[in-house]
Amino acid sequence: MGLFSRKQPAAFGASQAVKAAAGSAALRPGALQTLSNSSASQRAMSVPTVARAVGLITSTIGGLEMRQYAIQYTNGLPNRIYIEPERWQQTPDVNCTRNFIISQTVRDLMFEGRAFWYVTARYANGFPSAFTWLPANTITTPDQAGPEWFGPAQQVQYQGVEVDTANVVQFLSPIPGMLWYGARAIDIAVRLDEAAKRFATTEIAAGYLQQRDGEPMSGDELADLASAWASARQTRAIGALNQHVEWHEFKSNPSTLQLHEGRQHAAMELARVMQVPPWLVGLSVGGMTYQNSVEARRDLFLFGAKPFVDCIEETLSLNTVVPRGRYIELDITSYLAEASSDPTSEATYE
Repeated sequence: MGLFSRKQPAAFGASQAVKAAAGSAALRPGALQTLSNSSASQRAMSVPTVARAVGLITSTIGGLEMRQYAIQYTNGLPNRIYIEPERWQQTPDVNCTRNFIISQTVRDLMFEGRAFWYVTARYANGFPSAFTWLPANTITTPDQAGPEWFGPAQQVQYQGVEVDTANVVQFLSPIPGMLWYGARAIDIAVRLDEAAKRFATTEIAAGYLQQRDGEPMSGDELADLASAWASARQTRAIGALNQHVEWHEFKSNPSTLQLHEGRQHAAMELARVMQVPPWLVGLSVGGMTYQNSVEARRDLFLFGAKPFVDCIEETLSLNTVVPRGRYIELDITSYLAEASSDPTSEATYE
């Protein structure tokens, strides 16, 4: 034994940690560098409303401390007795921060409707002592094709490799994955943004050329004329036409070209899809006023974060993760206390 070997922390009387059951080598900590986001999630995150909502919710939950407790009844009333947390409750994966693994878990719950942790080590008593996060878009479950999930999968494949479900912690969101039920709203928002981008990158006013007289031009000749006109206008502010051709500018204003109203409506729809109040993602809603930032934080937690907080707490409180009678909690009190001590908390939010 090495003189300076670090002793593993004990868990519920366990004296040492033991390896989890053998699985794919790709499941070992630090073996996720070659993975990439799905094209669907990248497309969704390219929409500012989605990016803002995801950022708010994941950063809120990712910053919460994890605690464990037991319940003791006094005069028939339950009381929580908090217990010193295990090492994994402070750092589930030794290769990354708790903030990272929790935030990525929440993001998977939001996008895919489920998330996965793999047990990489266990205490001598058989309970997990370390985990690694498995991106949900790398997981396939042959017994559940999705996109709705009806319970924990009995068959789990990671990048096509079968893994032991006994070593997989499956988080099931109470809300279906927004990449499924919000696909249409995301597609509309992306298409509107792309249309606005095309107008924004056009250096000349939109319009058309019309031949007034002379020998009729063919379709190819008209196309060449339009291309030459556009090219000349992009390099020079002044263009020239002969007496046979006229330029007609479309009658439209910048607001119409940028599809402002349509994009605002699409953003409002995405706020509904993301389960967050519109005003929290920068959308103006008449008659909605915050008296202080505590109220804003409470709304963010109640409407946006709480379903995923409950999912994580209840999943990690299962008897396959912690002994019977122990429960895991994400400490929301410190989150709200930060707002109440904020000197700007009396500001009004329109």
